[in-house]
Amino acid sequence: MPDHVIYTAVLPIPSATARFVADLLAGHRLQVGTRSGRRALDTWDQAVLFLRWLHDATRIAQLAVDNHIGRSTAYRYVHETLAVLADQAPAVHSALTAASMAGYTHINLDGTVIRTDRCSIAGPTRRVDLWWSGKHKAHGGNIQVMTAPDGWPIWVSPVRPGREHDTTCARAADGLLQAVQTWNTAGRHVLADLGYEALDDQFVIPAKKPTGGQLTINERARNALHHALRGIGERGNALLKNFKALRRVSLSPSSIGPIVAAALVILHHIHDRTT
Repeated sequence: MPDHVIYTAVLPIPSATARFVADLLAGHRLQVGTRSGRRALDTWDQAVLFLRWLHDATRIAQLAVDNHIGRSTAYRYVHETLAVLADQAPAVHSALTAASMAGYTHINLDGTVIRTDRCSIAGPTRRVDLWWSGKHKAHGGNIQVMTAPDGWPIWVSPVRPGREHDTTCARAADGLLQAVQTWNTAGRHVLADLGYEALDDQFVIPAKKPTGGQLTINERARNALHHALRGIGERGNALLKNFKALRRVSLSPSSIGPIVAAALVILHHIHDRTT
């Protein structure tokens, strides 16, 4: 058997963040009663394995080889770490309370589709896959991302099938509309695009050009201001997708939610910022 090339790589994530993940895993093992010596990897090595997968989308097969474990064990470690980190993600009410304490007068809400490998799961209509996004012409899951005025992501929703409209996804996100209503009552606003037109009583959306007509000067001016403020919110999606595991998910589409939640927790820890 020929010799293999061995090389050194550096993961561009602070060691403090890896230690944070390792400590969470240690607490989880204690909680579930994992006996000493029963795991192939210690919590540090498991944390590094996971962060390599999340940040660089390193293949599971490669992670298994590098850590001298089976492929199924590597998958189990990734899913376990996902669950532990996703539990640390902020709830929508907590995120909005923190945004209020930070003095924000508005926040942004936007939906993004996280692409997946091709799948075939029957949807509610004939010959339409559940996870197929007609808008993006790809399979994927819809995630609602809430950001601070400067585009910093502060909350992410559970995943919904890519075929669903942003309005449907917002309504399905547990507690979102109730939290937004409380936020609005205090004289603050949530900016969103025309994808949320059916929820214009909850969100501030731009004026829609009437069929066969034109927007007024005041409507155009209002839209320009709206786009300038809300457009910064796109930064939140970009920051999350810096983690390459979110550029194309090869796991089950239902795992997209925990992956995005885990990415949010890691992002918050790296930059020591939640709002």
